[in-house]
Amino acid sequence: MIVVAGEALIDLVPQGTGALAALQPALGGGPYNTAVALGRLGSPTAFCSRVSADAFGTALLDGLRQAGVDVSLVERGPEPTTLAAATIGPQGSASYSFYVEGTADRLFTAPAGLPATTRAVSFGTLSLVLEPGASAYEELMREAAGQGLFTALDPNIRAGLIADPDAYRARFKSWLPSVTLLKLSEEDALWLGGTPHEWLSAGPSAVVITHGGDGLSAFTRDGTVYAVPGEKVAVVDTIGAGDTVNAALLHGLAARDALSAEALLGLGADGWTSLLRFAARAAAITCSRAGAEPPYAAELGDL
Repeated sequence: MIVVAGEALIDLVPQGTGALAALQPALGGGPYNTAVALGRLGSPTAFCSRVSADAFGTALLDGLRQAGVDVSLVERGPEPTTLAAATIGPQGSASYSFYVEGTADRLFTAPAGLPATTRAVSFGTLSLVLEPGASAYEELMREAAGQGLFTALDPNIRAGLIADPDAYRARFKSWLPSVTLLKLSEEDALWLGGTPHEWLSAGPSAVVITHGGDGLSAFTRDGTVYAVPGEKVAVVDTIGAGDTVNAALLHGLAARDALSAEALLGLGADGWTSLLRFAARAAAITCSRAGAEPPYAAELGDL
């Protein structure tokens, strides 16, 4: 089983142009999208979070169940659901304004333990920024790494919510010894500073960087770099594309029995190239439709 830990929220997606365009609520949140994408791909997946008892929270849980995701690790609370108002740029890129004060996911507490079948745990996005939940997720990350589990991190930077960028950058570096696979966008990498070589020397066995429509690159601890081009597609928006990459990478590694630091180094050129192409193909499908709608396994073909 792959456990995805982090927030679930509602994206408010504009249905037109201008500040007063009608907003369509959609299920979202980086970790939530990753869990749904994994479920649609057929990987046994559990979601670990705190979700509101309001109607939005119920819809979020329904979406997980429909994707085949185990929700037994999800806490419920009376606090409201986090909202993210999206703005879609001319090339389909999304930016967000967040409504996070007093919301349920911020009050997450780490579970007493993870399922015995857990092989990997994925972290990222708002859940590692907003306290007090961020410290609880950080604790879970360190515990998972200490138990020898494969850990994946996608920081998915939302700069507007980070009050002290330097403190966050230092905290990010403190996570790296507990991370097996670091995945981040080119924009995130620039914001964080540093290089794949520096991050690899701090702990991860591999770093994957997404370059939007230009594809993906993987850097491994032995100094090798693998790259694939992006899949050409008519972009509707990019909501959930990076989360789909997370899921595709984890799903592909699980299918190869490669959810370990040693296995990452042993994938070789053929393994990494086919894995990255699979992730690029999955992300392209997500970009071809509105909102975070990751593909099903039948839409992708062979790994």
